[in-house]
Amino acid sequence: MTKETTDKMKKQVAYNKKWYEKNREHKRYLSKRSTARSFLRVATKEDIQAIIDFANEQLNERF
Repeated sequence: MTKETTDKMKKQVAYNKKWYEKNREHKRYLSKRSTARSFLRVATKEDIQAIIDFANEQLNERF
């Protein structure tokens, strides 16, 4: 790696850290959304039906 590449990488790491500190809640949201989507890829039909039922309950309560 060249010095220029290393400097860019250090700047990117610093930028990412600053962004994560400013956007903690959004980062948590993205992480949870990713986890849910990953689970749905391996979920059984019963799991998915339970999630749909829960989502419908949440929609009725919140909106």
